[in-house]
Amino acid sequence: MKILYIIPARGGSKGIPHKNIKPLNGKPLIYYTIDVARQLTSDENICVSSDDAEIIQAVEDYGLKVPFKRPDHLSTDTATTNDVLLHALNFYQSKGINYEVIILLQPTSPLRTVQHVREAMDLYDNKLDMVVSVKKSHAASVLCFENDNGYLEFCFNKSGSRRQDFSSYYEYNGAIYIINVERLKEKGLSSFTKKKKYVMDELTSFDIDIPLDLIIVESILKMKNSNLNV
Repeated sequence: MKILYIIPARGGSKGIPHKNIKPLNGKPLIYYTIDVARQLTSDENICVSSDDAEIIQAVEDYGLKVPFKRPDHLSTDTATTNDVLLHALNFYQSKGINYEVIILLQPTSPLRTVQHVREAMDLYDNKLDMVVSVKKSHAASVLCFENDNGYLEFCFNKSGSRRQDFSSYYEYNGAIYIINVERLKEKGLSSFTKKKKYVMDELTSFDIDIPLDLIIVESILKMKNSNLNV
């Protein structure tokens, strides 16, 4: 399979300004994802899609050529991942390069490893729309809403079962998406039905969204490095 690794990195993050290049344990956040992609393929198959000059410069300072600057209309809060992926595919297709699979690696998942991606890839075949990484969720057992009388009711756990006895539910963790290009072009991400899960644990599923996440993940990385040096 001819695989394109796409790392989306727009500059307009509101929770953490310039989040994708924020320092994390001594290097910009996006470098962790570039490091993973580089262990899986050559640089020519890695596409950082960004609208931001500072992010592009940081990536190129790391030795990875950014193939294009993402258009402004694909960098707003309302722009879809689907459109960003198709834009990248069309860029390469215009140069006579056609990919069969996209592996989307978001830079906000710095604890995702090469092994995780390889294990997810082992689950993929061209009959699927997508393999997506998830973590086990306990939200369904405790999720509530306020009823018309102002009292809380469980949304799903009507019987009040113990969490460990509740059915298994999963959350997308944002770390890995292995996407069938033909299906993406045919019907788009939102219409995918043949999706297979790849389960990651709670620790490696950390997604950087707010400043506290950076502090927690940096602590985890420092602990790992300390253990390696013992």
